[in-house]
Amino acid sequence: MGAEQVITGLTRGGTPWVAQFVTALDEGKCIGCGRCFKVCPRDVLTIVQRAVDDVDFDDDDDDDDDSDNSFMTLSNAMDCIGCEACSRVCPKACFTHSPMALAA
Repeated sequence: MGAEQVITGLTRGGTPWVAQFVTALDEGKCIGCGRCFKVCPRDVLTIVQRAVDDVDFDDDDDDDDDSDNSFMTLSNAMDCIGCEACSRVCPKACFTHSPMALAA
C-alpha cells in the first residue's frame, strides 16, 4: 500500500499545492476582529456576539479594541476550499487546518 493521496490543487503556473482545510477554530482565543471573515471566499465563518456574562468589562483596561465582545465560529466548514486565507490574516492563530484524503 502506498501513501494516502490528499486533495491537491494547481497554481496558474501548474505548481501543485496541498489544500489545507479548516478543521477547528479556537473561539476562546478569537478576538472577533473579523479579518478572517472578510477574506474567506466561501462564507465558512460567522461572527457571534459574546453573552454579556462572557465579557470582562474591566474599567482599568485602556485597550481601545472593543472587538472582544464578539468571536468567529465555523458555521459552514464543509464549504472550505483549503486556501488558508483565514489563518494568514488571524493575529491570534485561532485556526487548525489539515489536508483531506481523496475519496476512493
